[in-house]
Amino acid sequence: MDLPQKRKRISYELTNSQTSSREAAPSSSTNGQAGGFVEGSILRITMRNFLTYDHSEVFPGPKLNMIVGANGTGKSSIVCAICLGLAGKTAVLGRGDKVGLYVKRGCSKGSVEIELYRASGNLIITREIQVENNQSTWMLNKKHTSQKAVEEAVKELHIQVGNLCQFLPQEKVGEFAKMSKIELLEATEKSVGPPEMYEFHCELKTFRSKERDLENVCKEKANFLEKARQRNERNKLDVERYYMKKRHLDRIQMLEKKKPWVEYETARKELEGVKKEREEMKKKLKSLKEAQEPLLRKIRSVESQLQPIEDATQKCKQKHDQLEYRNKEVDDIRQDLSLKQTEEADRQKRIGHTQLMIKDLQKELQNMGSMEDVTPQIEAVNAELRKIQEEKAKLEGEMSDLRRDKDEERMTNTKKTKKRLQNRQRSLDDMMKVKEDKLRTRFRDTYTALKWLRDNRDRFEGNVYEPMMLVINVRDSRHAKYIESHIPLNDLRAFVFQRQEDMEKFMTEVRDTQRLRVNTVIAPEESCSRRPPSRPLETLKPYGFFSYLRELFDAPEEVMSYLCYQYKVNDVPVGTEKTKSMIEMVIRELQMRMIYTAEEKYTVKKSNYSSNVVSSNSALRPSQFLTMTVDADERRQLEEQLRKAAVTRIDQRMAAIREQQAKLDRRDNELRANKKKLSELKGKKRQLEQKISTKQDRYLPLKANCVQLCCDFLSLHTSFISFSQCARLSMEKVYLALQSAGLSAEKTKLETDCRDSSAELKRAEVVYTKLDQVKNNLLTTCKTLMRRASEICNMTPGETAVPEELHQAFSQLPDTLDEIDAMLNEEKTRAECFTGLSDAVVEEYNRREREIQNMEKELDDKTNALTTYRQNIAEAKERWHLNLKQLVDQINERFSDFFRSMQCAGEVDLHSENEEEYDKYGIRIRVKFRSSTQLHELTPHHQSGGERSVSTMLYLMSLQELNRCPFRVVDEINQGMDPVNERRVFDIVVRTACGVNTSQYFFITPKLLHYLKYAEQMTILCVHNGPYMLPPHKWSEKAFIRRAKRRQIP
Repeated sequence: MDLPQKRKRISYELTNSQTSSREAAPSSSTNGQAGGFVEGSILRITMRNFLTYDHSEVFPGPKLNMIVGANGTGKSSIVCAICLGLAGKTAVLGRGDKVGLYVKRGCSKGSVEIELYRASGNLIITREIQVENNQSTWMLNKKHTSQKAVEEAVKELHIQVGNLCQFLPQEKVGEFAKMSKIELLEATEKSVGPPEMYEFHCELKTFRSKERDLENVCKEKANFLEKARQRNERNKLDVERYYMKKRHLDRIQMLEKKKPWVEYETARKELEGVKKEREEMKKKLKSLKEAQEPLLRKIRSVESQLQPIEDATQKCKQKHDQLEYRNKEVDDIRQDLSLKQTEEADRQKRIGHTQLMIKDLQKELQNMGSMEDVTPQIEAVNAELRKIQEEKAKLEGEMSDLRRDKDEERMTNTKKTKKRLQNRQRSLDDMMKVKEDKLRTRFRDTYTALKWLRDNRDRFEGNVYEPMMLVINVRDSRHAKYIESHIPLNDLRAFVFQRQEDMEKFMTEVRDTQRLRVNTVIAPEESCSRRPPSRPLETLKPYGFFSYLRELFDAPEEVMSYLCYQYKVNDVPVGTEKTKSMIEMVIRELQMRMIYTAEEKYTVKKSNYSSNVVSSNSALRPSQFLTMTVDADERRQLEEQLRKAAVTRIDQRMAAIREQQAKLDRRDNELRANKKKLSELKGKKRQLEQKISTKQDRYLPLKANCVQLCCDFLSLHTSFISFSQCARLSMEKVYLALQSAGLSAEKTKLETDCRDSSAELKRAEVVYTKLDQVKNNLLTTCKTLMRRASEICNMTPGETAVPEELHQAFSQLPDTLDEIDAMLNEEKTRAECFTGLSDAVVEEYNRREREIQNMEKELDDKTNALTTYRQNIAEAKERWHLNLKQLVDQINERFSDFFRSMQCAGEVDLHSENEEEYDKYGIRIRVKFRSSTQLHELTPHHQSGGERSVSTMLYLMSLQELNRCPFRVVDEINQGMDPVNERRVFDIVVRTACGVNTSQYFFITPKLLHYLKYAEQMTILCVHNGPYMLPPHKWSEKAFIRRAKRRQIP
C-alpha cells in the first residue's frame, strides 16, 4: 500500500484526560465529493469523556473502514458514539438503558460530535450528555436545537440506526438471525428499497385491512337488511289491526272527556236543592234557641242558692275527717302501749341477770387482791430495755456516719469517671445515629425494613445482621474509601442472614407484604472469615503494601465470612504512593487481580487471545457511609465499667456493727417477752374492774325506760277526750243536707224541662250540620268535576265553558250518564277484542322501516367504498410488487453468487402464503453449507453460530451495492466464524465494499487473519489504549512511517 498517496487521516485516543490540539476536519462539501463520499456519509466522529475516551477524533474513509483493536480498547465505543450521536435509542445498542451510563466514569458530562457529508453543506450534529439528570443537549451546526429536529435531519439523509440491515452492533448480531421473514422484509425495504416502496407496502397492508373490514361490514349489513325486511313483512297485519283498535280507543277517549261534564251538571243541580233545605233548617234552629232561654235563667238562680250550702257542708266534712284521723291515732297509741308492756317484762328479767353478774365479778376481784404486785419487776425490765435502745441508737448513728462516708467517697471517686464514661458512650451512640440518618436519607425502604427487624428480631432462629454499612466498623476513617470502592453499594445496604429460611421469612414480610425494595445476602455455610491470603503480607511490603483489606475493618463473623467469600477482602492488598510509583513492576511481578494504591484502584486482566496483561485504573471516590467509626469492644467495656463503679473500703466496719446490732436485738426480744407475761398478770385485775363498770353502765338505762312508758300512757288519755266532739258535728251536717235536698229537687225539675228543649234543639243542629256538610261536599265535588273536566279537555285554568272544538264531537255522543256508560262499555269490549297488540309493535315497525332505508343507503356507500379500496389495492400492488420482486431477485443473485464463491449454496426469495395478505409477505433466506444437505431456512436453531454469522454478513453485503443508505455498521460479526469462512467473507467484504457504487462501510473486529487481501480504497483504523500510549502532541505520523519502512528493509 502506498501510504503517501492516501488521503491523510488521523485517529487517536487520549487516555489520561489530556486535551486535543487538533481542530475538526473542514466542513465543505468539496472535500466529501473529492474523497468519494455519498450523501450522509460520516466525515468525522469526535468523542469527549465518552465511555473509554477522554478525547478522540476519528476520520473514516468513504468506502470500507476496518476498525481493529484488542478487546476493551474502545472499538464498540465508536459504534455507540455513531448510534447516540445520530439520535439513536440506547435499546439499539443492547447495553445500558440510560444515556448517562455512556459518560466516562468520574465525569459529570460527555459529548459526541458527528460530521456528515451533504452536498449543500456538511451537517455537524453535537450531543452533550448530562449524567446528573440523564438528559441531552443537541446542536445542529453549532446551534442549539431539539432532538426532534435532529431526527428529521438524519431521516432526510436516509440514515436508520434502528435498522439491523444498516446498523448491526455487537450485542444485536444474534438478533438478526432471530428476525422473522416479515421483519426482514420491512428492514430490507427501509434499507435498500426506494423511499416509496415501504410506504406502498404500508398502504397495501392498510388498504387490505380496511378491505377486510368493509367486506365484513357489507356482509353483516346485507344479512341484517334481509332479516329486517322479513320481520317487517310479518308485522304488517298486526300494524293494521293496531290502527283499527286505535279508532275505538279514540272514541273511548272522547266519551271519557264528555262524561265529567255530564257528571258536573248533575252535581250542580243537586247542590241547588241542598242549599234551599239548609236555609229552612237555619230559621227553625233560631226559634228553638229563643224558647229555651227562660229555663236557663231559672236554673242559674237555683245554682246560686245551692252554692253557700255546699260550702258549709264541705267545712263540716273537713272537721269530721280530722276527728276520724284523731281516732286512728288513738288506736295506734293503744297498740304501742301493748308493745311497751311486753318490753317492760323482758327488761325486768335482764335487770335481774345483770345484778347477778355484777356480784360474781366483784367476788372474783376480791379474791385477786391478795396477789403480789408485779410493777417493780416491770419497771426493772423497762430500765434494761431503755439501756439497750440507747446502745442500738448509738450503733445506728455510727452506721449512718459510715454510710455517709461511703457515699461521699463513692461520689468523689466515681463521679468524674462515670461522667467521662457516659460522655464517651453518648458520642458512640451519636456516631451510630449519624450512620442511621444517612441510611434513612439515601435508602428509605432499607431504613423502614431495619426498624421492622429491630421490633421483630425474636421471630428469627439464626443470626440476622443489620445493613453492612451499620455493622462494618473501619478502624481508621482514612481507609474507609478502600472498603466502599471494593464493596458495591447494593451489598453495603444489604441485610446478612445466617439461615436461608430466615431470609425467606424476612423477604416475604418486607418485600411481598410491605412492598419495600431491600437487598439481602446469606453467609456461606462454612466460615471464610479467617481464610489466609494467597501470599504473606511480608512479601508485599517491599512494594509499598501495608495491609490487606480485611485488616482495615471489623465486622461480625458471618458478615466478614461473606465478604471474604464474595469479594476476597482477605486477598486484596492496600498500598501507598510507593506502590503507585512502581505500579508497572507490581503488575508484572505480582500478577494480582486487584490492588489499591493511595488514591487509585487497579484491575489486572489477562487477554483471551494472547498472553498480554491488560490493566485498568480508576480514581477512588471519597467515602460516604463508613467514615464514622464505632469500636464495638470499647462500647462493651464502657457499659461494664459503668455497672461496676462502687466503693468497698468501709464494708468491714459496717459488718461488725451489724453483728453487734443483731446481739442487742436478741436481748431486746427476751426482755420484751418477760415484760409481756408480767403485764398480763397486772392487766387481768384491771379487766375485771372494767367488766364490773360495763355491767353497771348497762343496768342504769334499763331502769330509765320505765319513766318513758308512763308518759306514753298520759298522752293516750288526752287524745281520748277529743273524741266526744264528733257527735255535735254530725248533727250539723244532717241539717245542711236537708236544705240542699230541697233546692236540688227544684233544680232537677228545671233541668228536665230544659233537657227536652235542648234535645229538640240538638236534633235541629244535627240536621243543619248534615245539610251544611252535604252542601260543602257537593260544592267540592262540583269544583273537582269542573277541574277534572278542564284537565281532560286540556282547558286553560279559569275557563268553565266547553271548548268550541269539542262541541261538534260532544253533539254526536249521548247526553246522559247511563247512555254514555253503555257506549263506553261497548267500545271497550270491541277494543279488547284486538289482543296481543302494543305501541311497541308499531314503533318497532316504523323504526325498522327507517332503519331499512338507512341500511340500504349505508350498504350502497360501503359497497362503493369497497370497490374504491379494491381499485387502490390493485394500483398500489402494481406499483409495489413488481419493484419488490426485482429488488429481491437482485439480492438473491448477489447472495447466491457469494455462496457459490464459498462452495456453498444460498437463496433469497419473496415468500407469502396468500398473495392477498400483504402483512404476511416476507423475505426467506435459505442456505446450505454442506453438499450432502438440502437448503434450509436460516433460523436461530438450525444453523450453528458461525453459519448464522456468515449468512448474516453475506446478506448485508448483498445489500451493499443496492443500498440507498449512506453507511453501514457491522460490529464483530466474524467472532463465531472458522478461519476458512472468515477469510472468504473478508475477501467478499473488501471486494464489495470497495466497489464503485457502494456507500461507506464500518467493519469492527478485534482480530484479523494473516495474509489477508486488502484494497487500496480501504481505511484501516487501529484502536490502541493503555498506559503506554503516546499523548497526541508527541505523535508523529512521519516518524512512524520512517520506522515502518526501516523494518521492511532486509
